[in-house]
Amino acid sequence: MAVNNGEAAYQKVARELRSALLDGTFDDGSRLPTEAELADRYHVSRQTVRRAFQDLVSEGLVHRVRGRGTFPAPRDQGRYLRQFGSIDDLMALSEDTRMRVLRPLRRRVDIDAAGRLRLDNDTVCSVDFVRSHAEQPFCVTTVHLPPTVASVLGAVPELASEGVSSTITVIGLLDPGLDHPIAEAEQSITAVDAGEDIARDLGCAPGQPLLRVDRVYLDVTGSPVELATSHFLPEQYSYRVRLRRSTR
Repeated sequence: MAVNNGEAAYQKVARELRSALLDGTFDDGSRLPTEAELADRYHVSRQTVRRAFQDLVSEGLVHRVRGRGTFPAPRDQGRYLRQFGSIDDLMALSEDTRMRVLRPLRRRVDIDAAGRLRLDNDTVCSVDFVRSHAEQPFCVTTVHLPPTVASVLGAVPELASEGVSSTITVIGLLDPGLDHPIAEAEQSITAVDAGEDIARDLGCAPGQPLLRVDRVYLDVTGSPVELATSHFLPEQYSYRVRLRRSTR
């Protein structure tokens, strides 16, 4: 059984349980619904629910006790944990994080960013911010936009001044105003040392190992609409992908 937008049934079950776990629904340590209860709720097989639980176990969100059920795993309250498996997941950062503007949205020349956005000239619009959960910074991000894309934002107060704090996401602001909606993102991950500026903004020591995550967001026509470069402390970011053997 599959659901709309190509999401498999087990992914829908896992996504909704994951959201409940991250929102604190089971912070009292109570047992999650049983396989039979979830199968009835979502109109799927118990095997589908079991597959969803397997994903949550592998992510460290739950643990299973034979004869008793499935329970939320103890979590470090100082650590931000969220799976980014879709564009919607990235937009959902507005649900439980805040961003604070370090350098407001402005026009600037950036040859590398302009090239990655496939622009005809070297001018982009950029904004730098730090994102926090429970007042703990977990990443510093620079977003570059084509000037034509930035123009759809107009005068957005959340991006206009240094120090402004809000719950917005840039792609969440952009998506409703674009001629074509955001459909996908190309992502690369590299290991880097924290430079002095990043270390200051993130609150870590210069030279500390960080993970740099670059995402180019594309609309449904395949045109780049945003380049976001984020620096994470390694303990605050994990990457998970499922590899399948070819059947050919």
